[in-house]
Amino acid sequence: MVDSFGPVMPMPDAHPGPVAEEEPPARGPRAEPIRVLVVDDHALFRRGLEIVLAQEEDIQVVGEAGDGAEAVDKAADLLPDIVLMDVRMPRRGGIEACTAIKEVAPSAKIIMLTISDEEADLYDAIKAGATGYLLKEISTDEVSTAIRAVADGQSQISPSMAAKLLTEFKSMIQRTDESKLVPAPKLTDRELEVLKLVATGMNNRDIAKELFISENTVKNHVRNILEKLQLHSRMEAVVYAMREKILEIR
Repeated sequence: MVDSFGPVMPMPDAHPGPVAEEEPPARGPRAEPIRVLVVDDHALFRRGLEIVLAQEEDIQVVGEAGDGAEAVDKAADLLPDIVLMDVRMPRRGGIEACTAIKEVAPSAKIIMLTISDEEADLYDAIKAGATGYLLKEISTDEVSTAIRAVADGQSQISPSMAAKLLTEFKSMIQRTDESKLVPAPKLTDRELEVLKLVATGMNNRDIAKELFISENTVKNHVRNILEKLQLHSRMEAVVYAMREKILEIR
């Protein structure tokens, strides 16, 4: 079991400098605990996560799986809120399982928890619909924090992987000679405003305050954006915004 992890950071904004962690807004107790499915091919690691999460009153481990194939079946039966899943596993890997889980349990949010710091795994996980990508070097105390953040609609990514994303975003911009921002013709002006704020890492509550609209309205806009652009997650929306130069990196 891995018992030592590094700090977890929220999804960074578009600037390449150090990423500061936002202090989460105060909120009351949850009506229902966050239901978590733990997926890893090492039984000892799964057991360790269960012990850590059992100490959290607002988090409940509802099941576990030892590989991606079993994870899909368990997700369909249990309909968890959050799936904590490794990338490299036998029978069916985590990234392939991620796509399948989104089909059988669309409301489930997936956090990849892995030793893989390969850029290809990070990008493939985002494309498959993962909402978080954390390395197993983070501290165990940060796992519950990441679960709550993702349950609240935020994206979570380990700092070293965030740096790789920023580097890739900058490379996307440098590979084109165009300097003007290219709007997405399929989106309304309001949806473009929301997408720009999503791409800076803002959560729904902050976007609502920024645009003076309700949080439910923001959620509807985000859902419409993902549907129109055929994207799976807010993190993939960030990649799209960078590629299409909707948000400029300085």
